[in-house]
This record gives sequence, C-alpha cells and structure tokens, in this order.
Amino acid sequence: MSQLSEKTCIPCRGGVPPLNADQIKPLEEQVPDWKVIENHHLLAEYFFVDFATALAFVNRVGAMAEEQGHHPDIALRWGKVGLSVWTHKIDGLTESDFIFAAKASDLAKTAAGRRV
Repeated sequence: MSQLSEKTCIPCRGGVPPLNADQIKPLEEQVPDWKVIENHHLLAEYFFVDFATALAFVNRVGAMAEEQGHHPDIALRWGKVGLSVWTHKIDGLTESDFIFAAKASDLAKTAAGRRV
C-alpha cells in the first residue's frame, strides 16, 4: 500500500457508509499526529513559536485543502493551530480524511518555527 500522503483525496458523493472502527484502526496508525474522535472525525494540534508562523502554516494547509478539494475546520490562535476533518456528506470518516491528515502532517513537519 502506498503512503497516505502520496494519495489524492477523492470527493465523496454520499451514499456510502462512513468507515467503521475496524477500518479506521490501520489508517489511524499511519497518522500519529492525529486523534480519532468517536470514530467520527480527526483532530490535530500543532504549536508554533509565534502567530506569524502559525498563520503561515494555516495558509499552506489552506492551499493544500483547495488542491485536494477536501477542507478542514481550522482554529488559529497565537502559536497554535487546530485542525479537524471529516467527510460532511456522510457525517463520518473516509480514507480521504486520513489522506488529508497525512498531507497536513507532512506540511507541519516542514513548517519553520514549529514547536514539538
């Protein structure tokens, strides 16, 4: 199986069930920066040295989201960015949510000014 971050998000047209806990588990293991919340959505928090670097990360995530056609909820605070993602059309998780998470994690790893 290729790495999640190398895949492309596929728009959900609805009519498919969200992933169940057994399907989520192996995908979750591939995105360690993220937490699965109630088998419904993914959540990650990233910390930065100041507001400007946090904002720069948000802008990079936003550009990636537009490219992938898959958009997270973003919370920007001084030195902190929270990302939450799920497939709204089915009110649950799909593989695309994990692909998005992996791509966002890759962006965070290369972000200047990230605090671990």
